[in-house]
Amino acid sequence: MAATAPEKLKQALASGLLSFPLTDFDEADRFDENAYAERLRWLDSYGAAAMVAAGGAGEFFSLTVEEYRSVIRTAVASGSRVPVIAASGYGTQMAVDFAREAEKLGADGLLLLPPYLTEASQEGLAHHIRTVCNQTGLGVIIYNRANCRLQADTLMRLLDECPNLIGFKDGIGDIEETQKITARVGDRAILINGLPTAEIYAQAYKGMRIDTYTSAIFNFVPKSAIAFHRAVLADDHETIAEFTRTFLAPYGRIRARQPGYAVSIVKAGADLVGRSAGRVRPPLTPLTKAEYDELAALIELLGPQD
Repeated sequence: MAATAPEKLKQALASGLLSFPLTDFDEADRFDENAYAERLRWLDSYGAAAMVAAGGAGEFFSLTVEEYRSVIRTAVASGSRVPVIAASGYGTQMAVDFAREAEKLGADGLLLLPPYLTEASQEGLAHHIRTVCNQTGLGVIIYNRANCRLQADTLMRLLDECPNLIGFKDGIGDIEETQKITARVGDRAILINGLPTAEIYAQAYKGMRIDTYTSAIFNFVPKSAIAFHRAVLADDHETIAEFTRTFLAPYGRIRARQPGYAVSIVKAGADLVGRSAGRVRPPLTPLTKAEYDELAALIELLGPQD
């Protein structure tokens, strides 16, 4: 299947919920291709706008290069009805290598994660992003998080210089800077709410005209995640408030207890609904037994997802 052109991909992401599938590991901590393919088939039936393979929830930071190839290859071969976006990251040359590999394997787009470890100036970040964009024909989405904090001026300059830069995923939550970006970007790029448990912030971001968001809970309660997304788009404040009170707020409290729990809690949720993807890899740590039981009670309140 031919990869989706950048402009078409941007249109596909508008007002959508983006899926970030977990990466499956077996009992020996090896990538489990068959289990991963089955996970993608299950999630594909629920109607996300796109999937991001080997993303943050997919533990990109813990995959070997060969595992990365296998994950992207499996995602592309899954026959998904939605575009497959591959993650890329680390230093500039490694990010270019991942981008080229993803394009060769047939991915539809690229999510560029923050560069590894080091802080950088706005000019340095711009050079990093520009270099990756120039080395791929895929549509590129910037992940604005941690040590990649783009200012509005930098983003606008990159949009002028990189025709295939189609998206900006915000994982920081700086409302003032986000409003500056929203006011200036217009329809030149798709803006995405990419905060951990993005549903908690969905109403606020919609108020800034950012309807698209990423969903980690889609991994284990996809029916509820889609229903909540529809409520956000419809400004159904009663449904939003009830789901926030009964699920999102207590879920967020568990997630906030330890660094890295944004992934660990999702893997625990998948296990609880019979869709285990194995344990998180170090340096991440799993939920405690008490936290696992807390999450089980929250999921039970939502009812069956199949």
